[in-house]
Amino acid sequence: MVSKLTISVWWPSSILFLVLLLSSTSLSWDVTAFRTGISSGPYKPDWQSLDTRPTPKWYDEAKIGIFLHWGVFSVPSFHSAWFWWYFAEKRNPVYVKFMKDNYRPDFTYQDFAPMFTTEFFDPNQWAEIFTKSGARYVVLTSKHHEGFTNWPSKYSWNWNSKDVGPNRDLVGELAAAIKKTPIHFGLYHSLFEWFNPIYLQDKANNFTTQKFVRGKTMPELYELVMNYKPDVIWSDGDWEAPDKYWNSTEFIAWLYNDSPVKDTVVVNDRWGAGTACHHGDFYTCQDRYNPGKLVTHKWENAMTIDKKAWAYRRQARYSDFYSIEGLISLLVETVSCGGNILMNVGPTHDGRIAPIFEERLLQVGQWLKVNGEAIYASRPWTYQNDTYTKKVWYTSKMENNTKVVYATMLFWPNTNIVILGAVKPTSRTVVYMLGYPKPIGYIYFPSIGLKIILPNIPASTLPCDWAWVFKITNLEE
Repeated sequence: MVSKLTISVWWPSSILFLVLLLSSTSLSWDVTAFRTGISSGPYKPDWQSLDTRPTPKWYDEAKIGIFLHWGVFSVPSFHSAWFWWYFAEKRNPVYVKFMKDNYRPDFTYQDFAPMFTTEFFDPNQWAEIFTKSGARYVVLTSKHHEGFTNWPSKYSWNWNSKDVGPNRDLVGELAAAIKKTPIHFGLYHSLFEWFNPIYLQDKANNFTTQKFVRGKTMPELYELVMNYKPDVIWSDGDWEAPDKYWNSTEFIAWLYNDSPVKDTVVVNDRWGAGTACHHGDFYTCQDRYNPGKLVTHKWENAMTIDKKAWAYRRQARYSDFYSIEGLISLLVETVSCGGNILMNVGPTHDGRIAPIFEERLLQVGQWLKVNGEAIYASRPWTYQNDTYTKKVWYTSKMENNTKVVYATMLFWPNTNIVILGAVKPTSRTVVYMLGYPKPIGYIYFPSIGLKIILPNIPASTLPCDWAWVFKITNLEE
């Protein structure tokens, strides 16, 4: 008798192919199977209709999220979350040498799965770190392109976190912990799987057949929504096939009209070849998307604290990580231009948030404790970047029926003087520094702008250590 573990080691095999094929033929991809009745919602399964849906207010106001890339790839933790692809498909010599030097000759990628142990994973500890970071939402990888599901999916037989490896429902445990906090819970999900034989069969048929979508992708997505009720569905792995193959618009219509999260859920823009930067509640366009200018449609900068990778890397060096100054600079620039920032952390195979990631998250939280007023629920101002001092970025909001402008200064000037060329004061204008108790003096020169004269504040009493925010009221519009 062949054990489950044996099958997973040799996956994809002809035996597992038969199991998946039989599953796909017995399952329906019809969205009505997941409805409790006829939809009364206003959204039709086409982009023209779906694009009219207002983005839930919470997402725009949140501004800051945490991305978590975690899976079997966290075991080799070498270079990339695309480890399997580069080793098995591309035969990249760096990956091949790594495997040859460190593992037995017949070692397969599937052999890493039992090593994905997560023994130190404490979801409540993670939730505490994320809360202290000031993040308002978290997006966990439920399934990456390797196909391994971090929950006990009915549609990923023996290639999931309950059947092999952790023997835990990782999605469920983190969802329960996050939902005890004010943070919104979200899930990343890859539509495709590199080596799934049914997907490869559909691909060979130029996506004229949809066995993989019927039997795998869509059932997984409905399962995730019904079981864990995420407020973010962050789709990926879409680019090889059109959205009609993925049945994307019908799923999103169900999500908006009838799902248990229809009033709160948001989706990104990766739902088929050509949809990125065109459809969805928020645009991601490409990894680390950062246009550096105002974008009118809601967008997100999904970036990595480790600049070189989405997953944890054992060979990472300190210089590979964003400094806190660099991270806050990117955060401020993103929010000034109308975006949210999604900061990626790569947990370890045994379930730890490495100290370098924890430190950065806690530092961001420390900064937001003083300056969050300029970030959360803010709006882009007339100017995003100052016209005179380029290391100053703007946000704004209404306070007591008065517009307040926030100018975030990314450096402390040696002369204790900073000039803001974009602002024009009135006789009622007052300048404060967030976290400092007294108004800040200024002089206005029409030819150059507002000259702010900073007080001599001892370093020990500065309101924060990185980037300082001026709160400016009653400006001339």
